[in-house]
Amino acid sequence: MNWDDTTETAADGEERLVGSAADGEDQAVEAALRPKDLREFVGQAKVREQLDLVLRAARTRGAAADHVLLSGAPGLGKTTLSMIIAAEMAAPIRITSGPAIQHAGDLAAILSSLQDGEVLFLDEIHRMSRPAEEMLYMAMEDFRVDVIVGKGPGATAIPLELPPFTLVGATTRAGLLPPPLRDRFGFTAHMEFYEPAELEQVIHRSARLLDVETDAEGATEIAGRSRGTPRIANRLLRRVRDYAQVKADGVITREIASRALAVYEVDERGLDRLDRGVLTALLKLFGGGPVGLSTLAVAVGEERETVEEVAEPFLVREGLLARTPRGRVATPAAWAHLGLTPPQPPPGAPGGAGQQGLFGA
Repeated sequence: MNWDDTTETAADGEERLVGSAADGEDQAVEAALRPKDLREFVGQAKVREQLDLVLRAARTRGAAADHVLLSGAPGLGKTTLSMIIAAEMAAPIRITSGPAIQHAGDLAAILSSLQDGEVLFLDEIHRMSRPAEEMLYMAMEDFRVDVIVGKGPGATAIPLELPPFTLVGATTRAGLLPPPLRDRFGFTAHMEFYEPAELEQVIHRSARLLDVETDAEGATEIAGRSRGTPRIANRLLRRVRDYAQVKADGVITREIASRALAVYEVDERGLDRLDRGVLTALLKLFGGGPVGLSTLAVAVGEERETVEEVAEPFLVREGLLARTPRGRVATPAAWAHLGLTPPQPPPGAPGGAGQQGLFGA
């Protein structure tokens, strides 16, 4: 229900069912499922309360809302909130992304065409080029840009006045934003991962919109495997719906959800084939570690970047894997999850290999 757009696939091009990226089909379905105002938006209670105050105050003053920066993992609702901001302010919205703005002229063309009070949503703002970023400083603060005409000694800066607008920046890596840009946002919010109870609300709402019948236990089963991310919850709901329609009577129960997700190789903690492959290699081939990232990637037949950026963040968040100066190490929870017994340290050794040496026997 609340999601953002990136690309997340395995090295062989296979799209991950539990990936937080949105493909073309996802984007079309998500557009229909997105909440239209803050009252419909599930989760992020503190962010909703703070943002509601910002928007109400702006409407009372009859002015454009302050610039807003939203940070957090993909799929948590940054794009949805930007659309809600525009709807609450009764303003049009322009959507673009940082990678699409590689020159200052690209940004100048967008800014010069904005209407009074319009919302400009800039996704992955940390990936914008430096010249465009520096132009954005003046646009956000003074609602003005200087357009350079000509080259060399004869170049002239022509000031261009802009109507008041609201910039909504979204980023998955807030630490990459330079302080001068971050400081120009009047309101900043960090999107947290969702609790299972909140994801159950998301699933029930989406099920009603998709005209799918699901009981409480079925929603609970899907929510528990959704990795704290609404986009993943909705994706799993659609796949379980398909299974229920083909293999059962169309009603999603706990048993149907469990059987369906077993078909799609999503286990009870939300791990998929790639996640389990990384853990299995770490435990069975390397005794729980420590092992270098490149070696681990070769062992699972994936690119180094795929393991580091796609699989590891969730495994670390779940407490199944740790990044250490000596390499990747499995935790006791990883051994328990795969039903394996960790190796015993040699007699007289202080800790033994891998996770026992770091986490205790």
